[in-house]
Amino acid sequence: MHLDIATLLFAMTVCMVTMAVALPAVMGRVDEPARRAQAGVVLQGMGWALLLMSGLVDRGSMADRALSTAAMAGIIFGLALNAAAFDLWCGRAPDNRMPMLIAIALPLGYGLGFSSYPFRVGWANGLLTLEMAFVVAAVWRKPVVPVGKWRWLLVVSLLAQMVVTLWRGVLGAFFMESYPTFLSPHPVNYAFAIIANATTVLSLMAILLAHRDEAARKLERLATLDGLTGALNRRAWMTLAATELSVSVRYLHPVAVLMIDLDHFKQINDSHGHDAGDRALMFVARALQAAVRPGDLVCRFGGEEFCVLMTHADAAAAKAFDERMRAYVAEAAERELGFALSYSAGIAMRMSAEDRLEAIVKRADEAMYGAKAQGRSRTLDAHGLRLQAA
Repeated sequence: MHLDIATLLFAMTVCMVTMAVALPAVMGRVDEPARRAQAGVVLQGMGWALLLMSGLVDRGSMADRALSTAAMAGIIFGLALNAAAFDLWCGRAPDNRMPMLIAIALPLGYGLGFSSYPFRVGWANGLLTLEMAFVVAAVWRKPVVPVGKWRWLLVVSLLAQMVVTLWRGVLGAFFMESYPTFLSPHPVNYAFAIIANATTVLSLMAILLAHRDEAARKLERLATLDGLTGALNRRAWMTLAATELSVSVRYLHPVAVLMIDLDHFKQINDSHGHDAGDRALMFVARALQAAVRPGDLVCRFGGEEFCVLMTHADAAAAKAFDERMRAYVAEAAERELGFALSYSAGIAMRMSAEDRLEAIVKRADEAMYGAKAQGRSRTLDAHGLRLQAA
């Protein structure tokens, strides 16, 4: 069976165009990294299609220049978008500056220097190799979030493609007689076409698996976080808090639980609307999450109740935290929400090594209800002692 370079590149282009059409249907509603990946595949498919079309017009003509330059733009901007997508899927904010600068420079230089075959081949393949290096870096670097082992297959194929792409650039720039066109039956072109076909398939697998990993992480977050406030939900908090309590017993450090209930929450909903009530809940959750230390746990316990587990915190530290929170809520609520907001709270400490989480939470909850019974906008400890009043 005989396969020429054009046939191999045509097969790769058909595969990439098929990916561009199929990905939106397969992935459904997508997030930012998936949108970038889809756009990257579309641009690369268009780029390779235009490059093959350039082989059908007179070599060196204006049509050849226009088609080839547009092809280079599509391919390299597609690679830049893929690099950003994989960065996002690995939990990192992408740094688009260098990939985008390279993507702008390649077609610009290619179009201006098109009349010089050695220059345009060396320029295009050199910058394509550099752009692929950014994709490799995005996949290679240690992810911030859990990512499957699929990324190593993509790294290997991209590294191989970088080698043959650079090889083509060197041959075209310095050994033009042995490499007259990108469709010439040269070993490097065969190697490039075969590896590019493999990389296209692996890229599709990587995009789908990365999207699956992201979907799994979102499901996990939905299972552990409150949908409105972003704080832990009650079930997840109880699980994590039990672990932290065991650690506190083992290493003999104090633990406090602060139970908070927003005052007159029904009146907020009745007077300002349920949207205002939601904003109040989100405001308090943000304030708590910003105020706690690493290792502390914040959850929406239910309705308008929040619960905070404070590790390495004695009664004085818990009281100080409550005072800061109460002062901030009193000062910032009017400015951010447009109405006043206060809360009643109860504080309970771990009393002994045998003290169970459920018992500590119950004492904090009872203290909180005691604070509400005394007139609200205050904090009591588990012994009924007033710690703070507004």
